[in-house]
Amino acid sequence: METQTLSVPAAIRARRTTRHFRPDPLTPQLVDELVDLAVQAPSAWNMQDRSIVVVTSESGRQALSAAAFGQPQPLEAPVVLVFVADPTAWQDSNADIAALARHNGAWNAEFTALFDSRSEFHALRERGLLRENAIKNAMIAATYVMLAATSLGLASAPMNGWDPDSVKQAIGIGDRDDLAIAVLVAVGYSDAAPPHPGRRPREHTVFTEQYGR
Repeated sequence: METQTLSVPAAIRARRTTRHFRPDPLTPQLVDELVDLAVQAPSAWNMQDRSIVVVTSESGRQALSAAAFGQPQPLEAPVVLVFVADPTAWQDSNADIAALARHNGAWNAEFTALFDSRSEFHALRERGLLRENAIKNAMIAATYVMLAATSLGLASAPMNGWDPDSVKQAIGIGDRDDLAIAVLVAVGYSDAAPPHPGRRPREHTVFTEQYGR
């Protein structure tokens, strides 16, 4: 679907978090394009240990608003994307991932063997970092969605401040303690053009070689 209107640098500079949305619906084609772009996001070892639940129903968005302590974005935006992280995904065989990478010429036999060994994931488990790793991968995909939305003339709002158990209930995984909610992203058309709040000078947050220098 060739509807991109902004380059990646332009989308990065133009993106704003919107607080309120117009009621205009998104076409199924636009939603499909956003999801297609989101799943292109990288993940550690291409494990793709994140999923996206697309919520468009009024009842589903009401449940998400309630889970977010009454925040209005899910009620106003026509689409809310819930990014679910799966810290246990590496325990499956995932043979399709390796087979496709080999078929596409992206992985050689040595890299495939490393993938099959899961050595990095065993190390993450020993350090208690599996959940953090999966959430990082989900957040990368969410960032892709927000930039893609901006490039397509849409607005988005990454949402914090929600009860994870209530979000899980809203999307049908209330019994899945193995899964984690990474972030909610409301998508639609902004009811206004939010001004840029500004960023600190680069020297405040960008350093060379070592932090603070």
